[in-house]
Amino acid sequence: MTKERFGCLGIVLVLGLAISLLLNFVFIVAGATNASSALKLGRSEKFDEVYVREASAPKFGKTPDAKVALISLRGIITAAEPGALGETAIDDLKLQCEQAAEDEKVKAIVLFIDSPGGEVTASDILYNAVRRLREKKPIVVSMGSVAASGGYYVACGGSYLIANDTTFTGSIGVIMQGINYQRLFDKVGLEMTTFKSGKFKDMLSGSRPITDEEKQYIQGLVMQTYGKFVGIVAKERHLPEDQLRNGIADGRVVSGKDALEAKLVNQLGEIEDAYDKARELGKAPGAAVVRYETSFHFGRLMRLLGQSEKTQIEVKLTEALTPKLEAGRLYYLPSHFAP
Repeated sequence: MTKERFGCLGIVLVLGLAISLLLNFVFIVAGATNASSALKLGRSEKFDEVYVREASAPKFGKTPDAKVALISLRGIITAAEPGALGETAIDDLKLQCEQAAEDEKVKAIVLFIDSPGGEVTASDILYNAVRRLREKKPIVVSMGSVAASGGYYVACGGSYLIANDTTFTGSIGVIMQGINYQRLFDKVGLEMTTFKSGKFKDMLSGSRPITDEEKQYIQGLVMQTYGKFVGIVAKERHLPEDQLRNGIADGRVVSGKDALEAKLVNQLGEIEDAYDKARELGKAPGAAVVRYETSFHFGRLMRLLGQSEKTQIEVKLTEALTPKLEAGRLYYLPSHFAP
């Protein structure tokens, strides 16, 4: 009786292994076929469309095929966040912009921003992607709870900006910080030994005081980046640059109401107002609103499986509440986000 049980168990295990190998083979072949087809056709995977608002028929006429595409930018703007279809989250937003630009049925775009900002280069990349899309189709920016610093930088690429009166926006400025732990080293008896090829190679090292020459150099980098930010705001919002530098562009966060008075935004309102404005600018009354998102994709599964050996699930409350910033990087962020 025992031998029969072991025999049945062995058969089940062999069958299970055979089925597993067969499924893996089918998945690999299917994935290779899809990838090959995509390469031959010169296309990549696209985001799925989920209807947020159905199309409505005008007073006289049939229901239109036109669409308004909803693209969202949420959280810290960083190239370190992995993407769903692209390599990074930045690539994902660029792909969504390209998809909206290529779709003839998309007449306008609503860009929803709920972000305190982030990396300087990542913010600049997204601003340029939005600006290029604006040259083809109108973009209405709808601001959530916060669209400050890098979030506002990206918003400047839109055609028309709408903020809630309680939105925190503005924060036109650049920040770079480091931590000096020399006194802590002295207390515990540690000393850092550094070999460097030039006097600026270990700038912002926490093991020694920063020199006056280094302060001047870093401040120059910050002001150079700040100058680009202010220049973009002045150009896009049609405001005198000197007025911005001597006024609201001093790093302060402002409410949506104050932003309207300072002409940083065009209107106060909510997401529904943004949909209406997009339909108006796109000359598409009654157009449906679709949101881009990703569903299950084989390529994404294979990428996750490929990373399975180094994948960790770890939740830290402090990191969830505050962004993880890196020393030595320039950020478009309000000061309270800096370490």
